This record gives sequence, structure tokens and C-alpha cells, in this order.
Amino acid sequence: MPAAITSEYTKKHALLTDTIQKQGAQAVLLSTPASLAWLLDGARTHVSLAAPAVLRALVHARGCELATSISEAQRLQDEELHELGSVNLHVTNWYESLDDVSAWFPEAADWKILAESEIDSELRTMRTALTASEVDRYRQLCQDTASVMTKVLSEASSDDTEFAIAAKLSAGAIAQGGEVLVALVSGSTRTDYRHPLPTQAPLGRKAMAVLCVRRHGLIANLTRWVRFEPATKEELAGEADILGVEADIISGISEGKALGELLPIIQQAYPAHGFDELEWTRHHQGGIAGFNGRDPRLAPGVTDRFQTNQAFAFNPSAQRDGHTFKVEDTMLFTESGAIEVLSVDPQWPTTMVNGLPRPQVLQR
Repeated sequence: MPAAITSEYTKKHALLTDTIQKQGAQAVLLSTPASLAWLLDGARTHVSLAAPAVLRALVHARGCELATSISEAQRLQDEELHELGSVNLHVTNWYESLDDVSAWFPEAADWKILAESEIDSELRTMRTALTASEVDRYRQLCQDTASVMTKVLSEASSDDTEFAIAAKLSAGAIAQGGEVLVALVSGSTRTDYRHPLPTQAPLGRKAMAVLCVRRHGLIANLTRWVRFEPATKEELAGEADILGVEADIISGISEGKALGELLPIIQQAYPAHGFDELEWTRHHQGGIAGFNGRDPRLAPGVTDRFQTNQAFAFNPSAQRDGHTFKVEDTMLFTESGAIEVLSVDPQWPTTMVNGLPRPQVLQR
């Protein structure tokens, strides 16, 4: 295993140990795919995406105890875990609960063990401060996902169904080693829906596609549009204006600023660019990204603070003149304080907005 990975695990273990001690506890039990992937170098700890993780990590001062069932142990050992310092794998019967720590690690029977929920904010701060190797993996994932979107929508036709496009997007992402968490498609008859699960409806004159793809634990988020007939003046104006809303949001980011402090900027941005002032209430606006799709979402009162080497994805959306508009990409707040758009494909048409390449509608 590369030395950099060992070093990352060691640093993360130290951060967790410090938090545990401050809470007056002896250990913390990590149980979500996001936290497990963060600690264990992107390990895949799921079988069903709709079910809990098949692994638990009990982190304590001397090391880390991992537990999984007999049906998962060999695969995890061979393909996901590798040698991560003082990590021990405990194997349980398939019918036993992984959350019953004392059953598979009796030494902890008298310990105070923290659940993830007890240190939510501390964990998010740790998870979202990406290391150099995590940034490299994230950048490649985002570029790969954007290239899948370009290929599929460049070959699509107005007669293709939403199901067909979602299938091709998913197949492309899976072929690159990704796990598709979200694949939305709306043709011209269904653009009123902010979360359009695909149907048999054809794409028609204009369509939106959304992909959220996980690889090595990190999640890429992006939205793209394709149009098969000439644009109207109202469409072109709305497409430019939604990019203006997004630009206003991004301009409010600074190190140490609370995520919730962006809300007044968002509330002002919609009417400033000609949209209804209540548009911010009709769909979530995005937030910090990384090992969860949003970690966390922006909402009133959210106190998580921006830090460098942290990813984010905002997704302003609005309706006007009978049209729907939305933009979304995964970006990075770099060490220099600059913003880097991670989910860029050079083959997709873009326009520069405040120095950033922003996606245009693909005109077919």
C-alpha cells in the first residue's frame, strides 16, 4: 500500500482519537458509508445502496476494530481494506447485529462508545477537509462523470425516452467504476418537476439530465441540458440568468464563513436576476460536498464552515416564462482561495462567468 495512504489513515485516526477524548469516551463506532469510506481509503462497504453498510469501525486510542459478517469478510479483506495500520477484522455470523459491539469485541463492554450522531459536526469537518490524494481522485471522478454526460447527450435524439437516457448514463458511469446514486432525466413534457425520476416520456425539444456518482467514497454531482430545436429568446435569457444566480452564490464563499450565511445571498440573487423571490424555497440549493452528496445541505441556521480543499455543489433552479432552468457542478475551494470546477469536460460547450467555465445548453 502506498505510504501516502498509511499517512492519511494515521492522521484521520489521530483526529478521531482527539475528538473521542474530548467527549470523555473510549471509542466511536463509525457505521455510515461516508465515514467508513473516508477513514478506510474509499472502501466500498455496501451491498445494497438502500441498506446500511456491511461494516462497522470501532475507533479507539490504540487502533481500530472492524466488524463484518462471514458473507462479506473475504471480499472486504481482499479488495477493500488492505493494510491500514492497527486495524483488526472481526467476523460475525450473518444473523448477528454489527451494532452489538461487545458481542464481537468483548474488551469494549464497559467502554463509553460514541455513535456517529453524537459527533456529527466534528465528523463533517474532518470528512470535508480533503487530502491531496482525495482531491486527485475526486477531480478524476468528476471529469469522468462529465464525459459520460457529454457522450450520452451528444448521441441522444429527441425521440429517445427518459428511461433510455438514464440507462445509458448509468451504464457509462458504472463502466468507469462508479456507483450511480442519482440518475434523473426530464424531457420537455416534464420540466416542471425538480426531481424528475425517468419515465417512458420522450426527450422532445429540450431535456435535463442529472447524475450523482460515487467512486472511492466521493460523490460527483452535475446537471446538463440538451436542446433539439432552436432556442427562444426567453430560454436564452433564463439560461444566462440562472448562471448569474449561481455566480452570486459562489462569490459569497470565503474561508471560515458559515454555510448558512449564504442564505441571504441566495434569497437576493433570484429576484436580482429576474426570477420569483420565492424560488429558493422550491428546491434545496446545494451545499458542501464530498463523501455525501451534500455534507451538509445549505439550510437556515447551518453552522458548518467553509475550509480550503473542500468541495461544494450548488444547484439553483427556477421557472420563468413557461421554462425551467437549473445549473449544477461539483467545485473545489482550493488552498489558494480560488474556485476550481471539477466536473468539466472540454468537449461540452461552456461560457465564462466570473472566471469559471459554466455549462451551456448543448444545442443539437
